[in-house]
Order: sequence, then C-alpha cells, then structure tokens
Amino acid sequence: MCFAAVLLLVCLLPPASLQPQTGTWTQTWTQTGPRLQLSHSDLKTGSVSSWKGGVSGGYQVLLVDEDRGWILVGGKDHIYLLDPDRLDLPGRRIRWTAAPENVERCRLAGKSLESDCANFVRLLQPFNKTHVYACGTGAFHPQCSYLHLGGHLEEPVFVLSHPLESGRGKCPFSPREPFTARLTDGELYSGTSVDFMGANAAIFRTAVQGSSQDYIRTEAFDHNWLNEPDFVGSFSIPDTHSPDDDKVYFFFREKAVEAGQWDRRVHSRVARVCKNDVGGKRSLINRWTTFLKARLVCSVPGPAGVDTHFDELEDIFVLETKDPQNPTVYGVFSTSSSIFRGSAVCVFSMASIRAAFNGPFAHKEGPDYRWVEYKGRIPYPRPGTCPSETYDPQHQSTQDFPDEVVSFMRQHQLMWEPVLPLGGRPVLTRVNAPYMIRRVVVDRVEAEEGPYDVLHLGTDDGKVVKAVSVIKDNGETEEIILEELTVFQSPTPILSMQLSTKRHQLFVSSDLGLVQLGLQRCEFYGSDCADCCLARDPYCSWDGQTCSRYFPPGKRRARRQDVKYGDPWSQCPPPEDGPAPPAARPVYGVEANATFLECSPRPAQAGLRWTVQPDDPQGAERQIQGDGRVLQMKGGLLIQVLVPGDSGLYTCRGQDGSYSQVQVRYRLRVVPTGSLGPARGSNHALDRDLDPPRSYKDLHLDLGGPGGPGPGLDQYCEQLWYRERRQKQKLQKLLKQESRKKARVRRHFPPGGPQ
Repeated sequence: MCFAAVLLLVCLLPPASLQPQTGTWTQTWTQTGPRLQLSHSDLKTGSVSSWKGGVSGGYQVLLVDEDRGWILVGGKDHIYLLDPDRLDLPGRRIRWTAAPENVERCRLAGKSLESDCANFVRLLQPFNKTHVYACGTGAFHPQCSYLHLGGHLEEPVFVLSHPLESGRGKCPFSPREPFTARLTDGELYSGTSVDFMGANAAIFRTAVQGSSQDYIRTEAFDHNWLNEPDFVGSFSIPDTHSPDDDKVYFFFREKAVEAGQWDRRVHSRVARVCKNDVGGKRSLINRWTTFLKARLVCSVPGPAGVDTHFDELEDIFVLETKDPQNPTVYGVFSTSSSIFRGSAVCVFSMASIRAAFNGPFAHKEGPDYRWVEYKGRIPYPRPGTCPSETYDPQHQSTQDFPDEVVSFMRQHQLMWEPVLPLGGRPVLTRVNAPYMIRRVVVDRVEAEEGPYDVLHLGTDDGKVVKAVSVIKDNGETEEIILEELTVFQSPTPILSMQLSTKRHQLFVSSDLGLVQLGLQRCEFYGSDCADCCLARDPYCSWDGQTCSRYFPPGKRRARRQDVKYGDPWSQCPPPEDGPAPPAARPVYGVEANATFLECSPRPAQAGLRWTVQPDDPQGAERQIQGDGRVLQMKGGLLIQVLVPGDSGLYTCRGQDGSYSQVQVRYRLRVVPTGSLGPARGSNHALDRDLDPPRSYKDLHLDLGGPGGPGPGLDQYCEQLWYRERRQKQKLQKLLKQESRKKARVRRHFPPGGPQ
C-alpha cells in the first residue's frame, strides 16, 4: 500500500498544458508532445551521417556550397573541408593558428590557454567563385585571410592564399562573444566589439580586398546608439528596385535605454543602414548617417493589455521568397523572466519592419527626460533615407545631407513604434520545457494544401525539434511538434544549423562535431495510411503502400495527405468489412494486488482512451475515468487494488481528434484470494515470464488442483511478484521524472503567483 500511496502522486502532477498563475495569460499554454521522439541510438544510419570532429572543437560556423558539393567547418585552430553527402569519409583540414606572441599576451592577460588563447574561426563568407573570406579570434588578436578553393569541383585547392590582415572590426576578440557579419558587394558589414574587454561594440563596414568604400561605424560609447549589444544576425535586403535603396539589416538584443536608468531590461532590435552611406562631411565623419533601430516584440497578449514578453532574441532566419524585397523573417526569442523559462518563435514581415522605420521617431524631453513620440518638424530629406542620384539629384551622397539632417540623426536613432509579429503572437511557444531553443532554420515545403513553413529548431541540450504552424479555416492557429531528435550522444548546445534545400539535408554542429540529417523520417510514422495521415508532416504522404516523402502531384501519382486537420476518415477510407480488432491478450491478477496493462500511443497519436466491458452480462462497455484506485498513465493503465468486479475486456484506443484506433485489448481475470489452493509442484525458473493459462480451469490445475502438475502456488505467486516488481521499477522511474517536472513547475510558479 505504501507503493500505491507513492503512485498516487503521479495523478497530482501538472499536465503538459501548464497554466501559469501570474494573471497575465488569457489561456492555458497548449503544448503537445512531439509526434515522433527519437533518441540518438534510434536514428537510422540511412538518414543520418555524422562527423565526430577533428582535433579542435568549437565548431561555431558552417558554410555549405550546394552546387560544388562541399561544406566548410570552422573550429579551433583549424578549417575543415568535408563531403556533405558522406560526413563519415575522411575530410581535409588546414591548420591556422594564432601568432605565438599573441598567445603569450593572451595568457599573461589571464585568459585560458585551452578555451581562449587560440585562433577560433568565427567567420566564413563567400567572396567570389574561387575564394572564401575567413576570420578568427587569433588569441584575442583577430585575424583574417582568404581561403582558395579553386573552380575544380572534384578536388578543390583548399589553401590560405593571402597574407594575414587585421580582423579588428570584422571578428570578435573572444570565441564566446555573439557577433554577426555579412559580406555583400565586396564590403563586410559586421556587428562586433573592437577591444580586448568587449566594451566598445559597434556596427561596422570595413574594407576588404578591392573595396572602394571607407571604414565606417556607429558612434562609440554612446548608449543611445548601442547599449551593450549582443548581435544575432545580419542580412542584405533590397527595399526597392533601385540599387540606391539597398540596405543591410542587423538583428540584436541590448539593454533598453528607454526603460530607465536603473532598469536592466533587455529589448530585441532590428537596425538598418544604407549601403551607400559614406558618413557626414562636417559632422558624423566616418559614422553612419542613416542608422536607425526599432524594437522587435514577441509576446503573448494578456488581459488589460498586459503581455507576456519573450524579450531576448536568440537567433534569426530570413526565408527568401519569390519577391527578393519581401522575405519572411523568423526569430527565436527567450524570456528574461524570473517567474518562468521559455522560448518562442515569432514571424515578421518586411512590410511591418519598414512601417516602423517610416513611422514616428522616439525622443527624450521634459524635466525627467522621458521617452516620448517626437512630434516636431522632421527635416528633409527624411532621416534614414538613402541618398539617390535618380530621385534626389541634390543629395547624391550622405555628405550632401543638410546639417540639420545630420544633427537630427545624432539624437534620434530609435523609432517610436515597435515591430509586431504576424498574427500578433508567436507561432510556437515552449514553456518550462526541459530545453531552450537557440537556433532556427526554416524550409518552405509544398504540400497537398499549399506551402507550409517547417521550422527546424536547435536546442541547448543537443536536440533538433521539427515543428509546423497550421492556420485552420476558422482562423485559429495550431502548433504541431512533429519531431524531437537527440542528434548528439551527450547533451550539448547546438552551435550552428545550415539547410541544404537542394540536397534535402540539414547540417547541425556542436562542440562534439557535425551531423547531417535528412529532412524527413516518414517511415517512422507507421505502416498504414491512418498513421501517416495523423502525423501531419508536410514532408510525408501515403502512396498506397508506405508512408514516404511527398512529391507534388505533377511529379508523382496522387498522394494522401492532410496537414491542416490530419483526418484519416477523409484520406484513408477503411475496407468495406472494416479492420479486424486485435485479439485480446489474457491477463490474470490476484485479488487485492496490483496490475499494469501496458499501452503506449503511436508516434502519430495524441493520446489514449481506455474502455472496459465487464464480465457481468448486465454490464455495458464504459470509458475508464481515472480515480484513486485506477490511474491512466503515459505507458498504460494501473489498477492499484484489484477487486473481482475488475474482470472484463479492456480496450486501449489511440485517440487523435475524432479518429480512434484500437491499439491493444486485454482479457483480465481476477483470481479471488480464497480460490488459491495449497502449493505443490516442481521448481521453475523465476526469471522468465509465466505464460498465462487459457482458462480458470487451467489456472486451477497450475496451482496444484486435481491432476495438476503445475509449478505450485509458491512458484506462481513468486512469478506474479517478480512481474509486479518489474512493473513497479518502471513506474518508479516514471515517477522520478514527473517529480522533477513538478519541482520545476513549483519553482517557477509559486503558490499565489508573483509578488
């Protein structure tokens, strides 16, 4: 009974859908588990290839060339060249170390020889068809060079071809500092720090070989420009068809200057600069004159306008579309709250980003210098506008801007209105999950109903989560976690992710190495049409025989797929005579003891439903509702104390929406205690399962009844005890996992809510 009392705690644990007690959320967090959950050992070698790393570690940067068929990996003191189709084959490497004197200075400054004082490669950007621009930390003395790969597809040259040049303003000093860089039109745009301590961070444009533009940056040590930023990503996005309007967008997080002097709140930002910005003539010399920034908001709306904010931008992905001026922007955000931990994915349009930059400016005024909307006169040309010889011949360069425009830009970098996500809320949230999302790449997949954006998310414990957000016909949005894959043998943060759409591959790196994943694992979803349809994976469909990769109807014969609703009734009509239910398995239990009926949902099913048909002829089939004596658990049904009335036919059905499918059936017989006769018989091994008798008469014979040569009462009860002990061990393991989950919930949601 003590064991039963302990098991009772399981039903008191919170469900997967958590409802925080903060008073700021309008609805329960609807979080379903993954349709497919595979451990590192479960992943098939056919869809996974891995490279366990060279001699360095710290594989933070990847560069994939889909056309020529190679992948570059930057690590500690090395650059590796690998075959993306066969990562297990031996690759090539270049040893690129820091100068010995820089290593010694780094050591004398108190840095670690192992984790700091080396050349950690942080930048690999294509320069032209034959060269890649590479930069490393150089033992806190950044250095850059050119990697020559040549034009030969089968055997690239792969050498460092140019003398080293300074990486200051191009690459961070520290191997752990967040930074971003983008090489475009022969210019390197970067967000990084330029000092040993990492205190002087800026957005730069620096010259590379053959560059005609001058060095330019944001103002140093001015918190209104940048306030302790952590850079996340940068992208070149045209605004119009005129190249004069081309801009580079930077995404980062920083301490919010508008939050107050003593408020350490963090805000996420998007900033932009014009490519043809050359700085001012008399003021802002070698400083951006077109730099503007706006807040990115990712939050869940709450009552009375109080939102739950995910403030800290972790990663950004720009999904290209047919219109190069209007890609879709995906961002991963985390919360800085002390009440709970969570991650969210929000989607932004370039139209809403441009609208914020074309809106009102933020301004400090009044006796307490509060931030308010600027309502004064805005000089011409509008600050932040790119100079254009075509549209404004009087201002062909930023050095032609009037002094009042440059003066205005000195004080007004921040826009008043934030950038809100599409739909006004995240497309995916993970709250109090065992992991935090750190990386995102997105693949636009053509499905039967149209295109879907499939999210591939990297976590801080070495998992890759595949998810999709579905908009129903009534306008409601549903998030579906398709897969949760443990891609590395040990828990380790995902450092980088690269998607190869041509090869249908995903590359994932960590300190442990590199893994290549196929984008779909349709064969894991099941062997029939219903399971394939219930998976709701845009990559997969039923072809009449197997669940396999979906191809548009023009390329292959018609497939059965329903991502929006996952309705097997409409996609998979059953045979005329209907599927035959599985045969009932006989199970015997002794009165007043416990028994456990195992049943786990298939990957494509959301939950389980149990029914029982009592042996009593007057009894009707009924659904089992969990109570103090009967517990419905993740792996099956636990009856803690058997009574004679529990005898009957138990049916476990996998349930997903309106569709249900019989998983397993049990014919349970409860043996009254008084029916067990005296023990006699021979000794049998106790470490094997006892085949259940076919009837009560057989049981009576096995227990030593007339003419029965069975193992005897002692042996039978011993085997029942052994089987029950194994079940208890399984349940205790599950209990420990749920107890840890309960402890996390109590820690983040104390009784009574936040004070």
